[in-house]
Amino acid sequence: MKWEDLAAQPCSMARSTAVIGDRWTLMILRDCFLGVRRFEAFQQRLGISRTIIADRLKLLVEEGVLRRVPYQESPTRHEYRLTEKGLELHPAMMALVAWGDRHYADERGPPMLHRHKACGCDFRPMQVCSECGEPVTAREVETRPGF
Repeated sequence: MKWEDLAAQPCSMARSTAVIGDRWTLMILRDCFLGVRRFEAFQQRLGISRTIIADRLKLLVEEGVLRRVPYQESPTRHEYRLTEKGLELHPAMMALVAWGDRHYADERGPPMLHRHKACGCDFRPMQVCSECGEPVTAREVETRPGF
């Protein structure tokens, strides 16, 4: 299967991967969740070519994950902000962070802690059932056709 064919697959994972499934897109999204908004800041933080950043930002805007917002006139300059659709990626991003913290943090612990603003406590992301509120692991999930 070719990369460009993913979006047409009858699979939510394939369709999502077509939008956010490459390493630079994930790193751009990470930076968006950390408050980075401007093209130059993405380039400085990631150290990748302007073409790669421009391509990834364009796709994220076309897919409605980010929106371009002008922040300066003469010349017009834009920043990139997460849309509601983009903000809904937060659980997926946090799941990747939690996995990385479990498997790749060194003896000092995770490189970044996450604090819940409402209670002021640092937390570890976890998946819970939307119906009963209990934690869910891979061995406790089964699938069935949806349509």
